[in-house]
Amino acid sequence: MRPQSLSRCRAETGRDFILTAEDFHRLAALARAEAGIVMTDTKEPLVYARLVKRLRQLCLTSFADYVELLSAPCSVEERALFVSTMTTNTTHFFRESHHFETLGQTVLPPLLAAARRGRRVRLWSAGCSSGEEPYSIAMTVLQLCPTAATLDLKILATDVDRQILERACLGCYPARALGRLTPVIRGFFEPADAAGCCRVTPAVRELVTFKPMNLVRPWPVSGPFDVIFCRNVAIYFDAETQDGIWRGFAATLGPGGRLFIGHSERLSPSVKNDFETIGMTTFRLRGAGLSGPEEGDDGCR
Repeated sequence: MRPQSLSRCRAETGRDFILTAEDFHRLAALARAEAGIVMTDTKEPLVYARLVKRLRQLCLTSFADYVELLSAPCSVEERALFVSTMTTNTTHFFRESHHFETLGQTVLPPLLAAARRGRRVRLWSAGCSSGEEPYSIAMTVLQLCPTAATLDLKILATDVDRQILERACLGCYPARALGRLTPVIRGFFEPADAAGCCRVTPAVRELVTFKPMNLVRPWPVSGPFDVIFCRNVAIYFDAETQDGIWRGFAATLGPGGRLFIGHSERLSPSVKNDFETIGMTTFRLRGAGLSGPEEGDDGCR
């Protein structure tokens, strides 16, 4: 944008770039097509704030130019970056603590007993963001079974945002993120480095496998899983997409498998009868469960 045009734009809109309604709706359509993310008109200021830096980096002069760039068949990497920019990553260790209480007190003990007898056990953190959730699951496992790495027990952690997955794989967090954790849980972190970051211990990292995965595309996993955490993810999708995801989880869980969802999320009518409620936003897939050793494509190999 030329200096004179930039000054006029700032004077008229208070912004460096004009984001027209047409541009916004095309961006919203791309976000929905690429990742199932629903962006209503109320999200327009958020979209502008998140993308304006990228326009400057690319030396573009308008949002219309950026939309054209994203629409080009060769712009696969840019669309992935766009999805990363549009994804909301808000999480912390042991978020919604009642879920981890249920996991540790009710769900894991029989699974670990079965694992010691040779049974395959798989847990999945879908929409894992920066890794706090799957690492919290791993810490819960290790509190009950310090030798879990010797068992056929694995935790799959997936997210559509490849950038956030890179951070999650490192397992490094600012010391302040550990402030509310108990001394026992802080024992699963290495001492802070010179930059004030603490890394989860190798024993924790060893249990978790991180992989990119888009929940609105065909899933590269088939299970069966014993536990699935998918919390505060479906809220960004429309009802039809949510229904597809819930049905996918019902098909991917083994009989008796547990599903943990976000506090503001609800299962769709098409799968509600497949599950029984066992706690706050915690469900059990109807069926016997805890069968013998099984084989499956869990994505953790």
